Amino acid sequence: MKNIKVLIIEDENDIANIIKDYLSVNQFESHIVRTGHEAIHYLQESIPDFIILDLSLPDCDGIEICRKIRENSNVAILILSARGSETDKVLGLGFGADDYMTKPFSLSELVARINAHLRKQDRWLQHNSGQVDIIHIDNMEINKQEYAFLRDNKAIPLSAKEFELLFFLAKNRNQVFSKSQLLDAVWGYDTYGDENTITVYIRRLREKMEVNPSSPVYLQTVWGVGYKFSTPNHS
Repeated sequence: MKNIKVLIIEDENDIANIIKDYLSVNQFESHIVRTGHEAIHYLQESIPDFIILDLSLPDCDGIEICRKIRENSNVAILILSARGSETDKVLGLGFGADDYMTKPFSLSELVARINAHLRKQDRWLQHNSGQVDIIHIDNMEINKQEYAFLRDNKAIPLSAKEFELLFFLAKNRNQVFSKSQLLDAVWGYDTYGDENTITVYIRRLREKMEVNPSSPVYLQTVWGVGYKFSTPNHS
């Protein structure tokens, strides 16, 4: 059985060591770095399965580290921070984080979220293994095998979770899903999820794929229910 490797980017020694010890009890292999510089250096040499990232690092802002990681990797990132404002959550998720927890936090909930992300990733890879699954809608191509989104034959960069959310909605186009259903389908959980995550990701997808994001044609809000990928010009 593969050892799951977790990178902990946290400058508070007590918190970092508590997380490391708890992860060890739950059969995770973890490594601690305490600065953004150490994190980038570590990631140049090793590829973890999951990253826990504190926003308040001594040498840089954790959101900037999140952005740098996302430029080169689709590894799942969970932000762990004392900064619990909606602005910080939006920024963190907007720059590619997959999840966000505020301090103080529950260690059991942290492990539950990690496991949920890993289970979802495993299901996604197993379902995708050995097949090419490409969706063509109007001037767009959504290629599941390559995690590629093209509009007018031009590649539009998406994070892993942005792509998975887009693919799920496009695969089930014209069906309406609640935020909790989307959390469960794409993130792999609904009990612990923050539904604002979906709002942020839908907004970012609209900015990347809609001609007029403020008046979307495809990613539509169904007020009081959720969201759907609409194809008004198709049967």
